[in-house]
Amino acid sequence: MRFTSWAALTAAALVLAACQTNDLKEPPVPLGDFSLGINVAVVEGVQKSPISRDAKPGELKAAMEKAVDARFSRYTGSKLFNIGVSIDGYALSPPGIPILFSPPSVMIITVSVFDDAKGLKLNPDGERMNIIERSSPQTFIGSGLTQTKARQLEILSYNAAKRIEVYLLDHPDWLGMTPEQAAAAKLQSQGNPKATK
Repeated sequence: MRFTSWAALTAAALVLAACQTNDLKEPPVPLGDFSLGINVAVVEGVQKSPISRDAKPGELKAAMEKAVDARFSRYTGSKLFNIGVSIDGYALSPPGIPILFSPPSVMIITVSVFDDAKGLKLNPDGERMNIIERSSPQTFIGSGLTQTKARQLEILSYNAAKRIEVYLLDHPDWLGMTPEQAAAAKLQSQGNPKATK
């Protein structure tokens, strides 16, 4: 990962209007046969943006594993899936001049999904994801001014786990779902009120 990519990520984040939400109190989105097995976050080689608060590797690892567990331990399907998340880079918005010099927080991850029973990695190359802190009343002037480092990590990790949920639904064959079932579940995951449950 090159730090030149941070500017592009920041620009993308500024156009996202959806507010930060937390859906974990709602019934989980259908994921077919899914049940969470091993949940591990890897932080070796993680890079920090030049403009960022410092986060210890243990803090990054703990936040991500907590978010993945919170989302996926709710499932009791008949098939175990192991999820590995490599945290490749991050930028936690520091306190600075509002709007002009307080970019949103971002995280770059690579997700690996394993079929536990077969000992098989289902996505051999992994899936690279750019996780961006969406704008909200609390982050509009820069989350470095309004959010603690712990809260920034919590939000980014929550967004990452949510993104993994959608990624799994892009592969209904893994989950024992039909494409139609996965499409309906994906609409539900994305908050579409017309989604079928």
